[in-house]
Amino acid sequence: MASSLERRVAIDAARAAGDILRTEFRAAHRVAFKGQTINLVTEMDERAEELIVGRLASAFPDDAILAEERGAARGRSGRRWIVDPLDGTTNYAHGLPVFAVSIALEVDRRIVLGVAYNPSADELYVAERGRGATVNDERLAVSTTATLEESLLSTGFPYNIRETPDTNLKEYAAFALRCRGVRRLGSAVLDLAWVAAGRLDGFWELRLGPWDVAAASLFVEEAGGRITNLVGGAVDVDAPAVVASNGRIHDEMLGVLRDVRA
Repeated sequence: MASSLERRVAIDAARAAGDILRTEFRAAHRVAFKGQTINLVTEMDERAEELIVGRLASAFPDDAILAEERGAARGRSGRRWIVDPLDGTTNYAHGLPVFAVSIALEVDRRIVLGVAYNPSADELYVAERGRGATVNDERLAVSTTATLEESLLSTGFPYNIRETPDTNLKEYAAFALRCRGVRRLGSAVLDLAWVAAGRLDGFWELRLGPWDVAAASLFVEEAGGRITNLVGGAVDVDAPAVVASNGRIHDEMLGVLRDVRA
């Protein structure tokens, strides 16, 4: 279980980083590329990350920190913070207000605290292991949609889609023919948060980063949903492939993936 100090520091850091992102949202940004030309990083990713990491390191100097842009910093405590300073960088760089800040605390290889802030909607998501999940202090609960046919799903595509044969395009086509609709929103953190909030019924993605999944996976679990890897096993936070749902449609989603990927 997370302490009140850990919760407060994570929430304050997420909000502060989100406020910077929102303030500078309409400004011109310096864009660089991480390998592929569709994998962007801006100076705002770096500014937000510097703020968050600085606050975490100051409050918890013995903890390890894994942050998307600067990588891993070792600690002695056996605890690890996992940080995404700006999930949805491509949206942000194009002026599309769908992005989030995400901070998680992992203890003994289990996520015990998840915090995410959506600056555009001023929505703060918080989950603690065994204590539920909230958005702006209101309880999160997954949808009651009973079948895949009635469901609204979301997904994303790998940054190396132009090079890899594992593009998620066949999976996308299969789901698009079997559900009410598939959205591609560009922020896995918000995809998972919105499954937890019941706005989406399910989400899948073939390959993500630890920072995309760490906090938001706890939102889904604590809101009564289910999150697994592509074949129904436990999610590996360090190399996540994810299926998340309200639980009711989960086996159907796994079945579609099994059929397509066989």
